[in-house]
Amino acid sequence: SSSIGIEIVNPGFKDTPTGRLWYPYSEDQVQSLIFLLKDISKRYNINPRSIIGHSDIAPLRKLDPGPLFPWKRLAGEGIGVWPNEQAVARQQTQFAAELPSISWYQGQLARLGYATPQTGELDVATRHVLAAFQMHFRPARFDGTPDAQTAALLQVLNQTK
Repeated sequence: SSSIGIEIVNPGFKDTPTGRLWYPYSEDQVQSLIFLLKDISKRYNINPRSIIGHSDIAPLRKLDPGPLFPWKRLAGEGIGVWPNEQAVARQQTQFAAELPSISWYQGQLARLGYATPQTGELDVATRHVLAAFQMHFRPARFDGTPDAQTAALLQVLNQTK
């Protein structure tokens, strides 16, 4: 397997007394990235699902590109994927009644390509992987907690593979 890495200049975050302050990407950066990713994807016939971030591939070591990265916008441009929000809302209602087991979350994350331990335990590694997934697909809250919305996101993304 091969990969192409794109480094974007961004300070990442700053720890403050009230929590982490993440730095946004400029519009120029996003526009340039969209152009570059479309070109590379076309030239090398890259599946949109294969466009991922550092934190998706190495969730125990990396936090970039961070919660302010425009994944949804990129997916709208045909770069990467984004779940159907209506489908997520329907699934979330079902999962709100009863959450799946930790083993289920681990299996769903693994199906999406996240290197996830299959222990059945909510261990530190699983929390990091959940947080990386949440940062990508639910950047408003990425605490690594398995919840109904995370379950719905996983289910919808795996159903549309």
